[in-house]
This record gives sequence, C-alpha cells and structure tokens, in this order.
Amino acid sequence: MSTPGLSSAAWRKSSRSGSSGTDCVEVADVVSAVAVRDSKDSAGPALAFARGAFGDLMQGIRTGRYDR
Repeated sequence: MSTPGLSSAAWRKSSRSGSSGTDCVEVADVVSAVAVRDSKDSAGPALAFARGAFGDLMQGIRTGRYDR
C-alpha cells in the first residue's frame, strides 16, 4: 500500500504504550490509512494499514487473539 503524507504526518503515542518509555508505538492518520511506527526509530520503517484492517487488528488485540 502506498502511504502518502508520512513525512508530514501528525504522529501520536499510542495510549496503550508502556509508561516506561521503552515500549512505545506511534500512530498517524494519513490519507487512506493508519500508519504505525516504533517511536524509538522515528526515521525507520512504518507499517500502513487500510482503516478496516487496522480496526480488525485493534479488535484482535483487545480480545487477546494475538497473545502468546
């Protein structure tokens, strides 16, 4: 998926990130997607999800679908 606008995206720390500052995820709304990146590497790669797919991912996380 192409992710236009990441260079000017308004990144915000996820409310679910750890309070220690070492487990931080940032998210940004872009034109047709939601982007996610590691806050420790802001110049590094970002994942982009279609809005529906991001919603499905969040629902799976909330219900423990991806718990080890």
